[in-house]
Order: sequence, then C-alpha cells, then structure tokens
Amino acid sequence: MMIAALIFQASGGLGSTLFLILPMVLIMYFLVFLPQSRQRKKMQEMHSALKAGDKVITSGGIHGTINGIDGDSVILKISSEPQVKIRVSRAAIAQVEASEDAK
Repeated sequence: MMIAALIFQASGGLGSTLFLILPMVLIMYFLVFLPQSRQRKKMQEMHSALKAGDKVITSGGIHGTINGIDGDSVILKISSEPQVKIRVSRAAIAQVEASEDAK
C-alpha cells in the first residue's frame, strides 16, 4: 500500500492521469469512431436501397447493371453481347452510379 501511495504522489496522482487520458479518448471518438459509424450506416442504407436496373460498381472494380436481387446476393449483367451475368455479394457493391430508369 505504501508503494502505491508513493507512486501516485510521484506521478501527480490519478486525477492528473485521467485529466490527460479523457481528452485523448474524446478526440479519438470524434476523429475515428464517429465518422466510421456514419460511413457504415450510409453503406447499409445504400445496400438496402439497391434495385433492378441500378448501374453499380463493385469493390473489385466491376461495372454492371443489377439484373436481380436474391437475398444477400445480387445478379449483375456486365455485358450485353454476349450476355454475361455474375452473382456477387450485396456487400461487394461499393457505389451506385445511376438507375436505368433515370435515363
């Protein structure tokens, strides 16, 4: 017990340590965790709003048009002649360009 008391007295006490650590934790929250959770929410909203006819880009860089949605997977039409369709995970969609209906 005596050693612990000496360490706290020598280092300035527990209060000054918390006084330094608490602002660092708050800064980390506002610079890292808050923007990351906003980005994750934005991506979830985009994935839930996907529909047939949307032109999308996958995280692998494949451009295609959504032909159908089957649960957690999406069927992309990536070529018209010859007609080529692939099945990718809904989570692999990185960006929605536009829908075919908008043009």
